[in-house]
Amino acid sequence: MTKLSVNINKIATLRNARGGNIPNVLQVALDLERFGAQGITVHPRPNERHIRYRDVYDLKPALSTEFNIEGYPNKAFLDLVLQVKPSQVTLVPDPPEVLTSNAGWDTLTHQAFLTDVIGQLKEAGIRTSIFIETDEKMIRNAIKTNADRVELYTESYAANYAKNRSEAIKPFIGAAIVANEVGLGLNAGHDLSLENLKYFSDNIPGLLEVSIGHALISEALYLGLENTVQMYLNRLRK
Repeated sequence: MTKLSVNINKIATLRNARGGNIPNVLQVALDLERFGAQGITVHPRPNERHIRYRDVYDLKPALSTEFNIEGYPNKAFLDLVLQVKPSQVTLVPDPPEVLTSNAGWDTLTHQAFLTDVIGQLKEAGIRTSIFIETDEKMIRNAIKTNADRVELYTESYAANYAKNRSEAIKPFIGAAIVANEVGLGLNAGHDLSLENLKYFSDNIPGLLEVSIGHALISEALYLGLENTVQMYLNRLRK
């Protein structure tokens, strides 16, 4: 079964809107685990507008499931993850000012940089994943960086799902086949939701993990957090 990792950035955004500690980010993460989530994802950014570096330190010893930290590998981020040593680090090419991840790595242009960063992470025993689009060349070259996995950037699939889901998923099936062929583990994330997740999961070979935050937290406003997690897990069951 594909694992569900819940991104809790939106919980931190809500907390930060008023100050204080409501909602409690750590408690929500523990509740998500209790409700069945198989991982917790955070994406600390330099301005700490949602997840704060302090949150990362607080979460690590408390979590019992996989801890995935996403981010652009500047010095501060690398110092953080090398101290915390999560289960997985997902490298994204975000500049500091973007609202959300909106592109995958060019693994040809940035091969040397990624290889150096991944070498540091693997030396610390951390599994690494590269946020990537469906370009076959970029996926094939990702293996040269020594990454363990790639995370497919699924925004285009989600945007085109309602119009023509079979066409929307074609590039992702092709990308998955290439990743499997070269020996890269396969994750996916961005705008996956209760509406579009099952079709994606059923059609992507070798899908190990999905990371979902914005849609899941938004849907939970109507459906309740525990119920929503269970609904996502049901979508991932074959």
